[in-house]
Amino acid sequence: MAGDTWLTGKVALHLCAQTLSFAGAQSTQLLLESPWMPAVLWDQVTLTCQGSRTAGATTWYKDGRSWGQEGPDNFTVTVSGTYQSERPSSGLSLSVMVSNDSLVLQVLARALLEGDTVTLRCRGRWDLLVNSVPFYHDRKRLGTLHNDTELTLSPLRLHHSSHYR
Repeated sequence: MAGDTWLTGKVALHLCAQTLSFAGAQSTQLLLESPWMPAVLWDQVTLTCQGSRTAGATTWYKDGRSWGQEGPDNFTVTVSGTYQSERPSSGLSLSVMVSNDSLVLQVLARALLEGDTVTLRCRGRWDLLVNSVPFYHDRKRLGTLHNDTELTLSPLRLHHSSHYR
């Protein structure tokens, strides 16, 4: 919404039924230590690139641009942005966003299935007190939580899929 400039975090919730991969298929994966997405810069964020077992340095990308090579496979993030990694013969990883916004809406970084319980949390920088949090599903206000920053959706259904703020 145009007047909601105080809402700085958005989370897109997408339900995935199943991901299939073929045996022998090689792909690059970018691993994040934080269980919450987006990761936040004020937590110490380490990214680890895993790919095929071929030798060679990892090439890192930040915001779609080559960012050089940062050692063999991992580094600690010091600048917010969207990161990807590439290993020889494995291709480019999916992207991982690291935010430095003062207020973020996070979701657990895992595959979600219908019937699951999902928690959305509104978090202030360096865990500063956040209270009276209004949650929105698309443009519809779900309600305001007082003295709590987590909204639980359970059981998760297909109609829950969309954007949350």
